[in-house]
Amino acid sequence: MAQDKTISEILENIVGEPDAEHQLIYDSPSDTLEPIYFWILDLINGMFSGNVEKLVDNFASSHGSGHFSELGQKATRMQDEAMKILGAINQVLKSIINILYDLREFEMRLHHYDDANSSDEKIKESGNIALKQIWMDNVDIKKGRASINNLSTAELMFTTLRDAFMSANSVKKADSLDLNDRVKRILKARLSEFLIWKETSEKELRKRFEIEKTYLKSQVGTLQLYTRWVKPYLKTATLLEMKETKSPELVTAFNTILLELTLFAKKPIKIEEEALQEGTLPIPFAEMKFKRNYYYCMIIDFSFRGIPQRVTQRGDYTFGGKTTISFKAYAMNDDEIMLLKKKLEESDFEDALKLADMVTSESLETLKEQIDYYLKEKDEEDLQ
Repeated sequence: MAQDKTISEILENIVGEPDAEHQLIYDSPSDTLEPIYFWILDLINGMFSGNVEKLVDNFASSHGSGHFSELGQKATRMQDEAMKILGAINQVLKSIINILYDLREFEMRLHHYDDANSSDEKIKESGNIALKQIWMDNVDIKKGRASINNLSTAELMFTTLRDAFMSANSVKKADSLDLNDRVKRILKARLSEFLIWKETSEKELRKRFEIEKTYLKSQVGTLQLYTRWVKPYLKTATLLEMKETKSPELVTAFNTILLELTLFAKKPIKIEEEALQEGTLPIPFAEMKFKRNYYYCMIIDFSFRGIPQRVTQRGDYTFGGKTTISFKAYAMNDDEIMLLKKKLEESDFEDALKLADMVTSESLETLKEQIDYYLKEKDEEDLQ
């Protein structure tokens, strides 16, 4: 159950040896750990004005004990529920990716319609040419040998039809072109079809674009809801995992449990008050300006070895055994406390919570820019 690096080792590298250290050992198979822990917690809360954090909360049970089986079953239930919600998260995430792909396609197509409706003749011409190409490739091509592309081949002798279609933007313009009557009749019919398609398809595409943006918003909301649901299950499942240990106190066939708890308490040092009123610091300190805040700090380590005893049918246990409590006092500044917490994050103290945050909080990070682009655009339209 030992960590990659204990808090004592980390603190020794940061601030050196503790200024004071005391140890309390209480061994009673009949008395439980909870009253001892909460009495000390309340005492420390009073001394440090409630500035108390829990840094470590580890346990390990002997594999042959009933306590090991009970917690294993609870962890499995939490894992099953988490996996169900994670499966739903994956489906919603795939849906969001597909919606973003569709929105990009719609936006590119709508850009052609915007160009075709431009007041600038050059931009309008390029937009119409792009739309005509789309219409020939996706709509007119379904006519088979009667399509413009096929009729324009030398074999069918309508070689001027395609160029005429690309240059004419109205039936009136088609009449003014220097073409034979056979080509003109086909050209005007296809041009009329294209203009109807252009008007109706633009309306439908803009409507579909707005519907997709609304659907994207609902899917993002669903994903956020699922991530809130899955976090408690992931955290509970990982926190119920027992820590690996090679301690000789944990024997497979015994009914034994080992617990480790570490609390960190801090209280600001009022330098002027300490120097002038309490006399614990030299008087000149009251006139000095310090770049950092300084704190009284205490590390309280609980190390417990006991025998779990089941007291209810639903699986509640009490623990009686030997408790070793160490109190270590330090004087630390802001930078040292920040460095301590950073070192703890780099070790495996918070692995249980890192998994949940990795799976849930970062799900949309790579897609955030695109999602914000479409959703902000939608929100601005709603406000107008």
